[in-house]
Amino acid sequence: MRAVVQRVTKSSVTVEDRVTGQIGKGLMVLIGVEEGDTEKDAEYIAKKVSALRVFDDAEGVMNLSVQDVGGEILAVSQFTLLGDVRKGNRPSYFTAARPEEADALYRKVIEKIEARGIHVEEGVFQAEMLVSIDNDGPVTILLESHKLF
Repeated sequence: MRAVVQRVTKSSVTVEDRVTGQIGKGLMVLIGVEEGDTEKDAEYIAKKVSALRVFDDAEGVMNLSVQDVGGEILAVSQFTLLGDVRKGNRPSYFTAARPEEADALYRKVIEKIEARGIHVEEGVFQAEMLVSIDNDGPVTILLESHKLF
């Protein structure tokens, strides 16, 4: 499972001219589920996202988590995070999980973050979405549950 985590001042998702999720200060999290991922991968991503210390403390040091600052999370499922372009220029998504599996594990990530007391907004699974991200910093962190990077 992969995630791109961005510290934001605000972020929103719009589907068919309707805002489906929006947050103020917090984290925008794009989540890609890979074939073979399990609930263990969902737990790893949820734990890392919840505990990432990417917000400034009183001394201006990134030492606080989203929970510490009372922030929110906007989660969006994004299978294109698994695009492989090592051969040619057209991404191959052969490692992406099937939609039913991906949706279930994406929901597990959200459930596990919410269980930590963090408010989560979200996009719409498999929909064409317009995502607005006001990246703060910019701060962008890549997570991979199989620890490839």
